Amino acid sequence: MTDLLIICVAAFFAGGLNSIAGGGSFLTFPALVFIGIPPIAANATSAVAVFPGYLSGALGFRSEIKAFDIKTLLVFLCLSIVGGIAGALLLLVTPSEVFSFIVPWLLLFATLLFAFDKQIRKWTAGDKKAGPIGTSIATLIVTTYGGYFNGGLGIVLLSLFSGLGYRDMNQMNGLKIVLSFILSAASVITFAIAGIVFWKQAIVMMIAATIGGYLGALIARRMPATVVRAIVIIVGLVMTLVFFVRG
Repeated sequence: MTDLLIICVAAFFAGGLNSIAGGGSFLTFPALVFIGIPPIAANATSAVAVFPGYLSGALGFRSEIKAFDIKTLLVFLCLSIVGGIAGALLLLVTPSEVFSFIVPWLLLFATLLFAFDKQIRKWTAGDKKAGPIGTSIATLIVTTYGGYFNGGLGIVLLSLFSGLGYRDMNQMNGLKIVLSFILSAASVITFAIAGIVFWKQAIVMMIAATIGGYLGALIARRMPATVVRAIVIIVGLVMTLVFFVRG
């Protein structure tokens, strides 16, 4: 019951964080590791737990998504499927000891991305869109990262779109969510086939995260964005420190 309470609370607040500012994986992944699930399986189960939130977000940005050129959107979607599967397969062949070693570095990377997302997007912004080959390679790298480790994915995708020349933030957010949904679906299916998902915990967390996401959307309208960002960054840094110490 204690373990169930821990993952429910983590998923609830993760859903809220994802609705407000992102960073929910900073809670779901460590919570699963804390109750004794191996890191690789915890990463896969965490991906399943936060997966439903992407669908509702994609529906909310459907008008922005429809505004994209259909051929361009299909290319992005295909690359997301390939990247999601590739990242999931890469996780499956990564030795547990190696993944445990790099987890704190991944958490630190994701936290720094979140903390400096505006500066990163400004730095990656260019005057011209990249060519088709450059766009495909960059998108495949980012989506593979998302299939391997979901933390900070939204920030990486926004930085990618900025670097590719996109400027409309609503369109960028819409594309970010739909690509997150597609690549997460691909990686979740891969994890499920491989049999490394702890489904009992995943289903409970999916329900809690959905409730937290709905309430988080209501809170987001009242809570200052700077406060929320500070909370996410602090949580990310604390989780990073904990995993460094555990290592």
